[in-house]
Amino acid sequence: MATNEGNDTQAAASAPPPKAVKSANGFVGEHGGSARAVVENLGHQAGGRIVLIGDDGALGDVMVADVATAESVVGAVDGLTLSDWDADTTAALQIGPGHRRRMARSHANRSRVK
Repeated sequence: MATNEGNDTQAAASAPPPKAVKSANGFVGEHGGSARAVVENLGHQAGGRIVLIGDDGALGDVMVADVATAESVVGAVDGLTLSDWDADTTAALQIGPGHRRRMARSHANRSRVK
């Protein structure tokens, strides 16, 4: 008699985490009703990152356990489209002055190793 135990484990492993779906849904709702999603592999221990670019050019992200989970989150959110870092996606991104200052400050506060 065959069992589906292995298949159930695989399905559960790739099911999108509710918290990640809620976060991505919130971003989409707050930034124009649709968004692009670029899935990045951060390595075995760090997991996956979903970079979100809203219709209004806003930037956000959601961290998950791995790339497969990230892709399942993208598939579970209405209005979220899987994308790459192509010319259209990068052109849609609008980084504001506040974000630029925060990034500059984090680099300025780093100590240099000689």
